Amino acid sequence: MAWQGIEGHDAVVERFVAAQARGRIAGTYLFIGPPGIGKSTFAHTLARSLLCQSMGEGLVPCNVCRSCVQAKAGSHPDIDTVSKPDDRATIPLEFFIGDSDHRMREGLCWRLLLRPAMGSRKVAIILDADHLADEAANCLLKTLEEPPDNAVIVLVGTALERQLPTIRSRCQIVRFRPLASESIFSILKREMASQRDRDQLDNDDAQKKEPDNDSLLWACAQGSGGSLERARLLLDPMLTEFRGRLTALLSHRPMHGVALADETKLLLDAAGKEAPIRRARLRIVLESAIDFFRAALRDDLAGEPSCDPALALLINAWAGSAGEAVVSLRHTLDALDAVNRNANLTIVVDAWTALLEQPRLAQTT
Repeated sequence: MAWQGIEGHDAVVERFVAAQARGRIAGTYLFIGPPGIGKSTFAHTLARSLLCQSMGEGLVPCNVCRSCVQAKAGSHPDIDTVSKPDDRATIPLEFFIGDSDHRMREGLCWRLLLRPAMGSRKVAIILDADHLADEAANCLLKTLEEPPDNAVIVLVGTALERQLPTIRSRCQIVRFRPLASESIFSILKREMASQRDRDQLDNDDAQKKEPDNDSLLWACAQGSGGSLERARLLLDPMLTEFRGRLTALLSHRPMHGVALADETKLLLDAAGKEAPIRRARLRIVLESAIDFFRAALRDDLAGEPSCDPALALLINAWAGSAGEAVVSLRHTLDALDAVNRNANLTIVVDAWTALLEQPRLAQTT
């Protein structure tokens, strides 16, 4: 049975259970793994377990004590979470050491020095560790190297390469693997059933029941790359339809960059004006393009056709070279990095599609 409802990370659970049993919970951890696989959820669940006033064997919290209730409500005074604001490219320095008028009298580093309010331990969770500016990261070094005796600090990132060496050297690295398609499928199925039950409670026709769409859920699970977040986004029919259109646009020669840019912008505009949702959609587009170019590269260099028959047909129709696939892949990865750094989405789309056009690609190669 999954630990606290978290699937796919049994090896990580065993590591922490063993450490707790030996009294060897470390002061600093760095969680590494692809986005959307549950690292943040795991960090908050671990915090609730560590602070539980009646914790059972296997790091299982009681879920009824005052500490558990407040942790589940997000109001525990000894759980401190820091994350990057949606409108910022990095986590602000003042989040760690206070603003210029309150240096080291506010911020995470100062709060960790205070005594726990409820128990014997404090837990700090730093999300978006990939977006730590050098100045903010340097301010953290002393705290990470010598964390208070009663503190556990968890940083959550996606890749070791995106962390400063000084940060990596001061943390125990915990690697999270992408979720299996079967795990994602079962989670999506439970979520859909739960949503359907809630909808029926609000509907006078309580007997009406929509059929399960297992084929759609399985397709989303397989196309998720092990990310539950991505699988949920793929449930959007408009996005699913666009992904099919995207591969056709990418395989067309010569590449029509303007057409690709226009259709991508229409997809983003349909998401509304909320920046996080628009960015999430563009990430799916770019990640789908990355899948296409990687599949093309494998097909050209290793003769390994894609397991997706439709994608395999489009790659054959493309008939591009390995060099073109490499350059296209690099441009797409750069575009994805720009999205993650809060660049203007319209500029990202225009630059990416222009670079993918065949004349420029040929000159680059």
